Amino acid sequence: MLRVEDIETYYDTSQALFGMSFEIDAGEVITLLGRNGMGKTTTVNSLMGILKPRAGSIKLDGVEVMGSKPFKMAQLGLGLVPEGRQIFPNLSVRENLIATASNHLAMSNPWTLDGIYDLFPELAERKTSMGNLLSGGEQQMLAVGRALMTNPKLLILDEATEGLAPLIRDKIWNALAQIRDSGLSILVIDKNLNDLFKLADRHYIVEKGQVVWSGTSTELQKSSDVQERYLGV
Repeated sequence: MLRVEDIETYYDTSQALFGMSFEIDAGEVITLLGRNGMGKTTTVNSLMGILKPRAGSIKLDGVEVMGSKPFKMAQLGLGLVPEGRQIFPNLSVRENLIATASNHLAMSNPWTLDGIYDLFPELAERKTSMGNLLSGGEQQMLAVGRALMTNPKLLILDEATEGLAPLIRDKIWNALAQIRDSGLSILVIDKNLNDLFKLADRHYIVEKGQVVWSGTSTELQKSSDVQERYLGV
């Protein structure tokens, strides 16, 4: 469904991605793993059109989309849960959700307010609360719900559970498992390997702006040397 080939992205004259390549099939969950500063968020921003790669290719369902504006990438089916959540602080929970609601791909069973409230009952209870009055966990739930309301074909989560309490992290992982089981493709960045092993089909490890290892959860679980070399602190 998504094929990224040899993209090179810069910040002014400083190169951040050096031939980044990976792919995601329909209904698949993959991860981008790696230490901080290795290019994971830059990859996400390159996918979304926030940054424009200078070389390479990004194809969605076989169509070249690299260089498209962020709004166009959203219309084409990429839904982003950004690092830091970035919800609208002066809108209510309900307003945050309906502000992004769309169904550009004419999904036959689209996400609705009721669907989001079923997935995250906490949001139903706080639907009239302003975004800046929510806890960190509630804000992350809202960010996920907001992305789902665009009815994407690929849900992208940058630091899915960073800074959240264990109980809230569990709720997020359970929700992502439900989303996966619905057939939606997911690309997730996170550091909680044990949870990612349960959720993801395949993993890509990023080091200095390129993929240095890829494989299944079983393969990565068995590769303690790979974990230590590229993911250990």
